[in-house]
Amino acid sequence: MTTTQTHQTLLDACIEACLNCLRDCENCATACLDSDMVQMMAQCIKRCRDCADTCALCARFMARNSDLHGQLCSVCAEACDRCAAECEKHHHDHCQRCAASCRRCAETCRQMAMAMASA
Repeated sequence: MTTTQTHQTLLDACIEACLNCLRDCENCATACLDSDMVQMMAQCIKRCRDCADTCALCARFMARNSDLHGQLCSVCAEACDRCAAECEKHHHDHCQRCAASCRRCAETCRQMAMAMASA
């Protein structure tokens, strides 16, 4: 596999991870807002919204091959880590799904950021 093919494979995987994470964060935030414990879930909702927005922006930057996507991937990994840490505090299925998706996305974004830094 050539360097270009390897980069494209990582890029595609990272975009997919960001979009999956975006979906899971939006689902988690919506479920938290619909719950009877919305006040208790406020921090979770905030983290999910931040993460979803960051994932969406990151996916768009990667899709257009922006020179900034490596740096944005680092920010996205941080947003994902923060969201995962908050969601892991809660027992709800949607929170656990979101946390797992965030961890996967954070790892892929870190790989992309490192690849861009060494390019």
